[in-house]
Amino acid sequence: MENNSRFCALILAAGKGTRMKSDMAKVLHILEGKPLLHYSLQAAREAGAEKIVVIVGHQADRVRAAFPDPDLIFVDQMPQLGTGHAVMQAGGALADYRGLTVILCGDVPLLKPGTIRSLIDHHQKTKACVTVMTTEPPGPHAYGRIVKSSRGDVLKIVEHRDATEDEKKILEINTGIYCVDTQFLFAALAQVKNDNQQKEYYLTDIVEIAVWEGRKVQAFLTADDVEVMGINTLEEMGKAGVYLRTGDRR
Repeated sequence: MENNSRFCALILAAGKGTRMKSDMAKVLHILEGKPLLHYSLQAAREAGAEKIVVIVGHQADRVRAAFPDPDLIFVDQMPQLGTGHAVMQAGGALADYRGLTVILCGDVPLLKPGTIRSLIDHHQKTKACVTVMTTEPPGPHAYGRIVKSSRGDVLKIVEHRDATEDEKKILEINTGIYCVDTQFLFAALAQVKNDNQQKEYYLTDIVEIAVWEGRKVQAFLTADDVEVMGINTLEEMGKAGVYLRTGDRR
């Protein structure tokens, strides 16, 4: 692997998964015989991650026990104060890391290693500072919308509840998967505030920080919206199981 395509995977796996109708950590729910988190770890390894950091919170000890792999670095997020706060917790583990950071979600089990590699390739070819993986799912939905300039650069990500009627018509949405220059990532997170309704630190704010600083933010559009689907309900778990067994997107 070329030096400039070195990357670490940072996997968000702290959530409770309330809508799964269970108290178990979401990433421990079983999909086709394996915990959800297994799939994100496998994709990161097969894509060539040289370091894997897993952010844990709810039932952290159980998640650690389920994945005793020596190559994993576990970092606690307690309490859970949003996605930006989750990534901040990895600052110590990645402070001196000189490669890229690819942020993955522990509840997105269908993402292919080749798609991660394509995200990194796009990030490098476009000389971006932040690249957001996006898709265009069928509506209606409540995902964050990707707002772009006339040149196609990403200006911001607007949460559904904060979007104007025009912004809600945007088809392209945020999958929650990113490729970011590591040094910028932690410098930007240090500037993120929690002055929103949820009192949370949003990872999406790093996009606007990059734009303010005159850095390039790109979107990497993936055609298969099911591949980047997050698992939030038992119904979505069933859909993912069908996809894994048969490749059927329905």
